[in-house]
Amino acid sequence: MDYRILGRSGVKVSTLGLGTDNFSNPTSQKESIQIIDRAIDAGINFIDTANTYADGNSERIIGKALKSNGRRSKVLVATKVHYRVGPGPNDKGNSRLHIIQACEASLKRLQTDYIDLYQLHRPSFDIPLDETLGALSDLVTQGKVRYVGSSTSPAWKIMEALHISELRRYPYLISEQSPYNLLDRRIENELIPCCEHNNLAFIAWSPLAMGLLAGRYENANKMPKGSRGHLRKGIYGERITKTGISLGRKFVKIANEHHIKPVQLATLWVKDQPGVTLPLIGPRTIQQLEDYLPVMEMELSQAVREACDDLVAPGSAAVNFHNSASWMKMRLEW
Repeated sequence: MDYRILGRSGVKVSTLGLGTDNFSNPTSQKESIQIIDRAIDAGINFIDTANTYADGNSERIIGKALKSNGRRSKVLVATKVHYRVGPGPNDKGNSRLHIIQACEASLKRLQTDYIDLYQLHRPSFDIPLDETLGALSDLVTQGKVRYVGSSTSPAWKIMEALHISELRRYPYLISEQSPYNLLDRRIENELIPCCEHNNLAFIAWSPLAMGLLAGRYENANKMPKGSRGHLRKGIYGERITKTGISLGRKFVKIANEHHIKPVQLATLWVKDQPGVTLPLIGPRTIQQLEDYLPVMEMELSQAVREACDDLVAPGSAAVNFHNSASWMKMRLEW
């Protein structure tokens, strides 16, 4: 089993991380706990969640599972703060008030004394970053948080955070988590080089492009029942496009020609890209988890890499997986 260093931390993490956005919605608590146990048995030691996944139920399930199996100290639990969690004007964002309140609530749901990696789910452009980093620093000093990171941030915002931490002696960000898959490669232009240069871990979400790279969709106007595009519309549905479906079919053909399951190849492609620490997998079932696990022992061949590059060129995008990031203004030319 290979492990990689999580940025500046020196902590070793598995080459796949367990994403838990499906827990409780739609995956049942029972099967979610089975997925956690099986993932840990297989060597996965990084579990990623957020305080808003299934209204906090994802965190509750993780807390229950780790308390039951007694393996809290064997895994890194990563969660996030930013999105709205209540009706009040301060129930969102990256203010000191919201961060501290949200952290306490996450600790209770997770049934733990500490969070291994506390991530800013999105940047707040209306709140001074000094305030945000100061609050995170206090949580680290108190022992409630071990490390801090960001998610879906522009490279310049990460550099600003590192600069402030240098000046104020705050804990440095050790990681960035952003969307990355073969259909949206824009982060290769600035974000990945930024992380590599500053020794930040890079965690990729949506390596399957919401199932487009698994050949899940045939019609952009008719989502398969049970698919993420069907269950969660809005920004999720916007990512299911005719172009994405067409490229997904071509990708499935590449996978079949090389005798690899499309789900495995999509994940492997991300795992073995330069600068990537780990992709997050989001199985809805135990069987889906089993399909992912062999990827930890696989390597991307040069022939497959070149075939994928021919499909979507490095640094470009065919589908907008940054549509939840207000700062991303780049137009897609496909």
